[in-house]
Amino acid sequence: MRNLNQDNITDAVRQSFAGTPDARLKEIMDALVRHLHAFARDVKLTEIEWSQGIAFLTGVGHITNDVRQEFILFSDVLGLSMLTVAMNNDKPKGCTEATVFGPFHTDNAPHYALGGDVANGAKGIPCKVTGTVKNLDGTGIAGAHIEVWQSDDEGLYDVQRGDLTHAQGRGILNADTNGAFHFQSILAAPYPIPHDGPVGAMLSATGRHPWRPAHLHFMIKAPGFETLITHIFRDGDPYLDSDAVFGVRETLIKDWTPQADGSYCLDCDFVLADKRT
Repeated sequence: MRNLNQDNITDAVRQSFAGTPDARLKEIMDALVRHLHAFARDVKLTEIEWSQGIAFLTGVGHITNDVRQEFILFSDVLGLSMLTVAMNNDKPKGCTEATVFGPFHTDNAPHYALGGDVANGAKGIPCKVTGTVKNLDGTGIAGAHIEVWQSDDEGLYDVQRGDLTHAQGRGILNADTNGAFHFQSILAAPYPIPHDGPVGAMLSATGRHPWRPAHLHFMIKAPGFETLITHIFRDGDPYLDSDAVFGVRETLIKDWTPQADGSYCLDCDFVLADKRT
């Protein structure tokens, strides 16, 4: 690899990966090099600009910790997260559509009996959530594992509040023998993604806002079925058409119905796809 220049360096780098034992890794690295070099040529990337890019990525790494994943935010605001979701969740017609996972799921959410209050003190207007988990034939999936999480009415998830000693706005439940579930929570509210770091600076520099429309996260699992990761969005939200992370899908927008006592109700049904063999 002598006498490298802007015309032959791409082929030289691609050749360096030619002996990669894993065929899929080889395919990915080859495409990465080709497209990355093509991008640099297309925009005539300067050394100063690439140094700024490296500084940006370094900042993304520095701010990332066990409760904040800035790289997920970066992927989200570029639409890459939603693109991979759409490409990899092409489910049969009638199944509930998937959307982005987001950076605020945790693995240690508390378990609740059906009817429990997963808000657990989170600030917001009370909301009762009911629904079912079914297969494509319309049969309820008994005991389906349901994880839910959401922000409070100030737009913050519990993991963003350093003073909290317990989980709020998140929980794990199991559907009954007919696949039905119900629990208490709070009305979903729109909120900005964390924008005090590198990703926020990028949004500001490009004239974009950081807001997400009001939504409730769901992750639903059951033996023999594909895991569903999705949101239910609140109809009428002003950010439905400009979600900062491009996660809105029309079929996931539902009515959150006001009640006479000032509370709300949400009814949402989910259809899982059979696990692919």
